Amino acid sequence: MNEVTTSTVDDVAGLRAVADFLADVWRMPRTAPPFHTDVLHSVAHAGGAVHAAWSGTDVVGASVAVFGPPAERDVYSLAAAAATSDRGIGHTVKQAQRAWALERGARTMRWTFDPLVARNARFNLVKLGAVASEYQVDFYGPMDDGINDGDETDRLTALWDLTADTPHAPDPVEGRADAAVLAKAPDGGPLAARDETRVWCRVPEDVVALRATDPDTALRWRHAVREVFTTAYAEGLRATAMSRDGWYLLTHLTAQEAQA
Repeated sequence: MNEVTTSTVDDVAGLRAVADFLADVWRMPRTAPPFHTDVLHSVAHAGGAVHAAWSGTDVVGASVAVFGPPAERDVYSLAAAAATSDRGIGHTVKQAQRAWALERGARTMRWTFDPLVARNARFNLVKLGAVASEYQVDFYGPMDDGINDGDETDRLTALWDLTADTPHAPDPVEGRADAAVLAKAPDGGPLAARDETRVWCRVPEDVVALRATDPDTALRWRHAVREVFTTAYAEGLRATAMSRDGWYLLTHLTAQEAQA
């Protein structure tokens, strides 16, 4: 097994390899990737960054980032992905993005992710230590890639404090068993629970597979989770952690998290 290395990419051949990789991840034809080679080249030329993780000559992870407002301190990650086998590649790619951003004076990084994809939520909120600062309803509108096709595109905005110490997410399980159940999920189990200061919300085990086999049920999950999140966010709570068994923890942010 080859060692995985990361680098920024700005040559046409390398950018084409990244475009092909992203097309495969999003289950799109390589002739119609989420980011064409010319777009990636423009991002790099404008001062953004295209990172690739390489195993030998194969791209096994990639990310795309640009500076966002205020440009002197914030970076927006347009995409980040790793091969299915992962091997920690996703974390390696995000850390490469982080190092690149910090070298240029940035302090925060933002990106969006599907709130129904539990593994991504756990990676973003627990492993990286980001906070889900916004809940956006149908953010992208209809999408026709092989992952999102047929679903509404609600998204959480991850806000990552690049200067923070090693993340320490609160235990998302503690107190949940004693909390009052608010609603049932489409599978008949509990959907949400709350105590005086916290809300927990469950998502399906594998929404990508569910969309493929039972899109109607997947959409019911979308609407059910949306209701919990929009209500909680209106109260000032934010998603700060995700348990291994697929439950978000929504809490009020600390002063440091709110200022990030």
